[in-house]
Amino acid sequence: MEENVRTGRCVVAVDGPSGSGKSTVSRRLAAGLGARYLDTGAMYRAVTWAVLRSGVDLADVESVAKVAGEVELRIGTDPQGYGVTVDGAQVDAEIRGPEVTGAVSAVAAVPAVRAMLVARQREMIAHAGRMVVEGRDIGAVVAPDADLKVYLTASAAARAQRRSAEDAADVAATAADLARRDRLDSTRRVNPLQQAPDAVELDTTELGIDEVVARLRELLTERGVA
Repeated sequence: MEENVRTGRCVVAVDGPSGSGKSTVSRRLAAGLGARYLDTGAMYRAVTWAVLRSGVDLADVESVAKVAGEVELRIGTDPQGYGVTVDGAQVDAEIRGPEVTGAVSAVAAVPAVRAMLVARQREMIAHAGRMVVEGRDIGAVVAPDADLKVYLTASAAARAQRRSAEDAADVAATAADLARRDRLDSTRRVNPLQQAPDAVELDTTELGIDEVVARLRELLTERGVA
């Protein structure tokens, strides 16, 4: 991908709940822009995997923060194929498993964990200069000066259908889990899931991936940073 990376700052913040299309849209947009891609959710999942592996109690925030501070986390930023390692071990598949999915909201709610990862994310954005970043608090907290802030939404039914198709899981069970995560992520005390005041909200329920990406390219062109 190196030869496709362009120059000129362009930071796009893509927020929204699970199943809204953030990951697929962000990767495809980054590839089209010749930009880097950062999945901040994968960072929280990787730390959660490390916490679960350590055996500490998820309710023990000091121990959770200690594990997060000691772990060696590396994440790629190539939209065509990024990898995540924890202490040198490749964990791309492991961090998407049900155990991590069930615990990640609790780990992500620990203030010290968020402070560490937000600092790391800001450093990566500054270094890349041209990057599409996806998560739940990017436009409001991580990159408040992004060139474009987008909040992707979709109906609960559409989100459950998409996620269950990805995971080959029961739709009803997936819908219940998404509702649980929405509740936890939206009500956590530090940096909850939220839409930045100046973000463009885009409902993807009836839109295909290409349509969403095309709309974001239009918005970037309007801002003169595509």
